[in-house]
Amino acid sequence: MDGLYTTAAFPHLQAIFRLGLALGLGLFVGLEREWRHKDAGLRTFGFAALLGALGGVNGESFALVSLALLGLLLTLMNWQVIRRGDRPELTTSAALLVTGYVGVLCGVGHTFTPVVVTIATAGLLAWKEQLADFSLGLTATELRSAILLAVLAFVIYPVLPKEPLDPWGLIQPRAAWVTVILIAGIGFANYVLLKAFGTKGVQITGFLGGLVNSTVTVTELAVREKESGGKLHDEAYRGVLLATCAMAVRNTVLLGIVATAALLAALLPIALIIVVSLLFATRDTSRGPLPANSLPPVIPLHSPFSLQSALKFGFVFLVLQIVGTLAQRALGQAGFYAVSIVGGFVSSASAVASAAMLAAQQQVTPAVAGIASVLASLASAGVNLVLVSRVAQDRKLDRRLRRALGAVMACGIAGAVIQAHVPREMTLHYEQMLGSKFSHLAR
Repeated sequence: MDGLYTTAAFPHLQAIFRLGLALGLGLFVGLEREWRHKDAGLRTFGFAALLGALGGVNGESFALVSLALLGLLLTLMNWQVIRRGDRPELTTSAALLVTGYVGVLCGVGHTFTPVVVTIATAGLLAWKEQLADFSLGLTATELRSAILLAVLAFVIYPVLPKEPLDPWGLIQPRAAWVTVILIAGIGFANYVLLKAFGTKGVQITGFLGGLVNSTVTVTELAVREKESGGKLHDEAYRGVLLATCAMAVRNTVLLGIVATAALLAALLPIALIIVVSLLFATRDTSRGPLPANSLPPVIPLHSPFSLQSALKFGFVFLVLQIVGTLAQRALGQAGFYAVSIVGGFVSSASAVASAAMLAAQQQVTPAVAGIASVLASLASAGVNLVLVSRVAQDRKLDRRLRRALGAVMACGIAGAVIQAHVPREMTLHYEQMLGSKFSHLAR
C-alpha cells in the first residue's frame, strides 16, 4: 500500500508536528460545538482531525480510508439523532467532514491552507445568528443586484478584448468597463455600509472609495443625499471631502512609486490639498449632535446601485479617453496638460499614473509630470463640486462644499505657484538622484 513506512524510515519529527497541528485545529473548531452543547464536541472534532492526519501521513489510500470511516461515523451519529426524533445535525456533520479533510491536509504537510480553512469554519459556526439575520434580511432587489454585479465583474469583463478595437488604439473596452465595475461596486459598498452602520458608513465609503475613484464615489454620495431628502447632509459633506483627501493621498503614492523625482515638483500643492480637505472634513458639522431622546434619521434605500448610471459613466469615460488621446498626439505638451485635466474629470489616478510613467521613461521632465499630476488632482476636486451640485440638488450642501472645495483648490493652486518659483538648483540634485534610482520601473 502506498505511503506505508517502515519503522526505521518513518519521519517521526514531521509526523509529530503534523499530528499536533491537526489535533490543535480540530480542538479549535470543536470548542465552538462544545460551547453550544452539541453531541459532537471538543473531543469528537479532535479525533476527526487526528483520523484525517493519520491517513495523510501514511499516504493517499489511508487518507481515503480515514475519510470513509469519518463518513460512516457521521451516518451512525445522524441515525441515532433521527431515532430520538430530533433533526439531523447537518451543520455539525459538515463541520466534521471539513475538519477531517483539514486533518488530511495537515498529514500531507500543508500548514497555511488548513489553518485558514479552520478559522473560516469556526467563524461560520460562531456567527450563526448574524449570518441568519443577514440572509433573512435580504430583499429580492438586493439579491438581484449582487448577482448582476458578479455578472459585470466575472462574466462580461473577462471576455472583453484586451487590445484596442481600432488600429489607432483609441477604443479600449476593458478600460471603459473597469469604470462601469467601479461605479457599480462602490455603489454596492455604499449601500451595504449604510445599511449596516448607518450614516457612519457613508464617511467610511467616502475615504475608501476616494482611494479607488473619487469622482465615482462623490457621484454615489450625491445620489444617496438626494434619495435621503437631505438627511445625509453632514455625512455627504464629510464624505466628499474625505474622498477628495483620499484622491490626493492615492496620487501622491502613485507618483512616489513610479516617478519619485516628479513627486518633488508636486509635493507642496498636493500636500496642501490633503491637509486642507482633511481640516474641513473634521470640522464641527452645521447641525450639531442629535438630542438624546431623538431617533436617528431613517434613510430610504432603493437599490444597491444603478446599472444605467454606471453604463452612462462608462460611455463618458470612453469618449473622454478618445478625445484626450487625440489631443495629446496633436498638441504635444499642451495636449499632455489638457489630457491630464480631462483625465482628472473622470479618474485622476489614470492621469497621474500616465504622467508618472512618462517621467520615468524620460519622455517628459519630472517637472512637467508633476504639474500634470497637480492639474489632474485639481480637476478632480473641481468636478466633485459640479457633480454634487447637479446630482444632489441640495443648495445648502452646495454652498458648504463650494466654500470648502474652493479653499482646497485655491490652496492647491497657491502651492503650485510657490513650487514653481522654488529655485531650480535646490531640487535638481534630488530629481537626478531619485530619477535614476526609480527609472528601472519604466523598463
